[in-house]
Amino acid sequence: MTDPARLDRARRVADLLDGAFSLPVVGEIGLDGLLGLLPIVGDWVTAVPALYIVYQGYRLGLPRLTLAVMLLRVGVDAVAGSVPVFGDLLDITWKANRRNVARIERHLDGA
Repeated sequence: MTDPARLDRARRVADLLDGAFSLPVVGEIGLDGLLGLLPIVGDWVTAVPALYIVYQGYRLGLPRLTLAVMLLRVGVDAVAGSVPVFGDLLDITWKANRRNVARIERHLDGA
């Protein structure tokens, strides 16, 4: 089932989390990278909207395995993001939320 509004909402959340701002030298950074600077709490706070992206994938009919991979990305982002310095670099470079939206798009393109 394709619902362009659901995909659009997931994209907007991913862009906010992974690329809302552009900084010289660093490039795009989102709320995930900025809030991730707050020890422990920041990464767990951004996990909630990241789960919203997975929820939209569920509503769009993604297979369970795909949803599991997306959940794994959210978990890795939250847990590894809690590690000082390494986690901050991960939040800024890995862009887990955009990867999850790309996964939704690939599924919808193949459906």
